[in-house]
Amino acid sequence: MAASGLLSAADVRALADGLQLRPTKTLGQNFVVDPNTVRRLVRTADVGVDDVVVEVGPGLGSLTLGLLEVAARVVAVEVDPALAGALPSTVAARLPDRADRLEVVLQDALTLTGVPGPAPTAFVANLPYNVAVPVLLRLLEHLPSVRTGLVMVQAEVADRLVAPPGSRTYGVPSVKAAWYADVRRAGAVGRTVFWPAPHVDSGLVAFQRRTPPAGDRRATFEVVDAAFAQRRKTLRAALAGWAGSAALAEQRLRQAGIDPGARGEVLSVADFARLAATARP
Repeated sequence: MAASGLLSAADVRALADGLQLRPTKTLGQNFVVDPNTVRRLVRTADVGVDDVVVEVGPGLGSLTLGLLEVAARVVAVEVDPALAGALPSTVAARLPDRADRLEVVLQDALTLTGVPGPAPTAFVANLPYNVAVPVLLRLLEHLPSVRTGLVMVQAEVADRLVAPPGSRTYGVPSVKAAWYADVRRAGAVGRTVFWPAPHVDSGLVAFQRRTPPAGDRRATFEVVDAAFAQRRKTLRAALAGWAGSAALAEQRLRQAGIDPGARGEVLSVADFARLAATARP
């Protein structure tokens, strides 16, 4: 399909006017208005003809159209009823031979436990800044068939998601994302490709699912949350509540082969999983 199916800046504004839509900060609505950026996202996501793609927050359809040009199917999850209702018409008008490849799900992605139809293989989205991390983690948890993906998020969030142990930005998002996948920065995106333009730059984060560490995910995430809740403290002190006392925390840390005087930001996801396992009877 020719790239003429993609939305220009004028198209986006015309669609918004037709819906009497004014983008809201509450829903994190910053719509992509540059077709070249859409092409770049689809190319970087490496979506192919066999992929079933989940997109969260399709908005007016800029990225949706780009994905439909190459993917076997797109399941678009949208929380705004007006946008969800208008999207099929936009696709039918601009990509009529691909309209049957789209399914719109009217739902908050933070409550998603599955999607209709064939098992999805990829996740590609321009995620609202305020819910980017929880949405990504929820999709990775509840859609285990998703193997690859690309998300556009606030640059600062992108840095946190891909940070390695020991780095300044390493924290809870870094560890939890690493449980599910290998993540990497896949580029930067300026503010001018959005309407309205956000006050921050965006970053691309690509991921490839991998086998998680041995251990229990919930138990591991509980330790991660405890360790970073007081990240300036040593693990012995930060994990006192989790373990029952500082002495018990030290005992479990030593059992896992971890220095009790270390801080959470130096531990890998495998370290946290090993530490969580010491709490088993």
